[in-house]
Amino acid sequence: MKAGAIELGEAKAKGGMNRGVSILDFILRLLAFFGTLGSAISMGTTNETLPFFTQFIRFRAEYNDLPTFTFFVVANAIVSGYLILSLPFSIFHIVRSSAQKTRILLVLFDTTMLALLTAGASAATAIVYLAHKGNVKANWFAICQQFNSFCERISGSLIGSFAGIALFVLIILLSSLALSHR
Repeated sequence: MKAGAIELGEAKAKGGMNRGVSILDFILRLLAFFGTLGSAISMGTTNETLPFFTQFIRFRAEYNDLPTFTFFVVANAIVSGYLILSLPFSIFHIVRSSAQKTRILLVLFDTTMLALLTAGASAATAIVYLAHKGNVKANWFAICQQFNSFCERISGSLIGSFAGIALFVLIILLSSLALSHR
């Protein structure tokens, strides 16, 4: 009798732990959604125009001037859409903390979205670095001295994306923990 009661108590404890992990998973998904959506919006609305000698000749910097920034916006938008679509599964895991197949499916898709988000953020980071520092050997000049507002916004949009990457790593680790404690 005591052994059965102990096993039942352990099963309830594991179920409670999985429910707590599922609630934390839901919260982290919401935070990652806001970070990636904010990054996509911030980068996608970035532009700056500077006059050159006269008011009729102007230089303009926009995010879509560089395909890397366009990839960054698209990658963040796709990941944001995925995160919204994954929230019902996260709620399902709160209700049924013993669900395994959907959790495995989420881990696979989470890993794919982590790779996409990392690719977009890394590519954009390389271009932002060149915008700030330039490359004298390749005759690429730093443009951030002229386009100050543009550079501040593109640099700031990277923060939300890298926060999303860190949150995805935590989400994957939490899901793996929940799968190991079934």
